[in-house]
Amino acid sequence: MGQAEKKHNAVIGAGFGDEGKGMFTDYLCRNAERPLVIRFSGGQQAGHTVVHKGIRHVFSNFGAGTLQGAPSYFARFCTIDPVGIVNELDVLLEKGVEPLLYIDAECPVTTPYDISYNQQHHPHGSCGVGVGATINREEHFYSLTFADLFFPWVLETRLKLIKDFYQGPADIVLEDFLQCCSVLTRSPWLRMSRGLPSDPFSDYIYEGSQGLLLDQHYGFFPYVTRSDTGTKNILSLCGKNTPQVYLITRAYQARHGLGPMSNENLPHNIKENPLETNVRNRFQGEFRRSLLDLSLLEYAMQRDRLLVADPDKCLVITCLDHISNEYRFSQDGEIIHCASEDDFVARIAEQLKIRKVYTSASDDSQTLVRRI
Repeated sequence: MGQAEKKHNAVIGAGFGDEGKGMFTDYLCRNAERPLVIRFSGGQQAGHTVVHKGIRHVFSNFGAGTLQGAPSYFARFCTIDPVGIVNELDVLLEKGVEPLLYIDAECPVTTPYDISYNQQHHPHGSCGVGVGATINREEHFYSLTFADLFFPWVLETRLKLIKDFYQGPADIVLEDFLQCCSVLTRSPWLRMSRGLPSDPFSDYIYEGSQGLLLDQHYGFFPYVTRSDTGTKNILSLCGKNTPQVYLITRAYQARHGLGPMSNENLPHNIKENPLETNVRNRFQGEFRRSLLDLSLLEYAMQRDRLLVADPDKCLVITCLDHISNEYRFSQDGEIIHCASEDDFVARIAEQLKIRKVYTSASDDSQTLVRRI
C-alpha cells in the first residue's frame, strides 16, 4: 500500500493537556485495519490512560494504541528516556502485552543529568522528567540521540560532555541508565527507524502529547511545554497528505501544573474522578479544574495554520460524566447555561463551527459515541 493510500488521523489536545488523547487514539486503532501510532511531539512526560479488556495502563513511552496491537513510532521531534522505556516495557510485558516501538535515530535522549537539572529547576510546573532540559541542551549542541546509543565510545564521550554542560553534578549515578541504553539496542520489542517505518500500515494515527494551550508558541510562556503540540510537526511527516483532525477536550477545563487558566474564580459543578490519572505531585502540584472556556478553544484553534483552514475537523468531548446537575460553559466572559447534555454538545459544536462530534462518559474508548 503506497503512502498516498494511507489514512492520516491527527489526535490533538485542544486545551492544557489531560483531555483524553490516549483514549481516542485507542478508539481509532480499534477501528483501523493495521494502524501505526506516531508520537510527534513531547516525550516521556505524556500520561495517556487507556482501558481495554480489563487492562488499565498509562502510556508515557509507548503509543496509546498498544493495547490494540498497534506499533508505535517516536518521531525525531520526541525525546526518549531509556530508563522510562525499559521500566514501562517491563510493566506491559507483565500485563501480557507485547508492544513494538520504533524510535527515530534522531530522537534526543534524556540523561540522568537532564532529569536532575529539571528537578532542581522547575518553577513553571514541569513534570520533572527532563524533557525541556533535554531539548534546551540539544539546542546548545550538546547532543545525544538514539543512534548514538549503538556506539559505546560515542555514548561515553557524549555523557562526559553533557556532564560538563551541567557543570559536573558529582552525585549522578549512571549505572541504571547505561544498562537501559544497552537494553534499547538489543530488545526485540524496540527498533531504530530513520523516518517513518516502511511496513505497509493502513492508518497513520498521530497522537499528540500535550494540548494546544501548552504549545511553546501558542501557550502562555514560560508555563508551556518545549514542543509544538499542534499540526506543525504532523504536516512535515505526512507530506502532501492532509490529516483528518480530531480535537479533544474534556467537558470542562483541566490543568496539571502551574500557569494561567481561566474561570478558576467561578463556582463549578465538576465531580472529582476517583480514577483520575493526574494527582498532586511535588513537581506539578495540584490538578486544577474549571468551567469549559470556549473562547480559549477558539483562540487555540485560530493559532494553528491547518486548524483555522480545516472545515472538516472533528471535536471529541470527554468526561461528560464528571458534570453534576447542570451543563454550562463560558463564552467571552459570559456563562452559558444549557438545558441538557445534548444541548451542551450542540451549542459547543455550533459555536466552534464543527459538524462532527464524538462524546464519552468513560475512560474506555468502546463507549465513544458519534453525536453530530
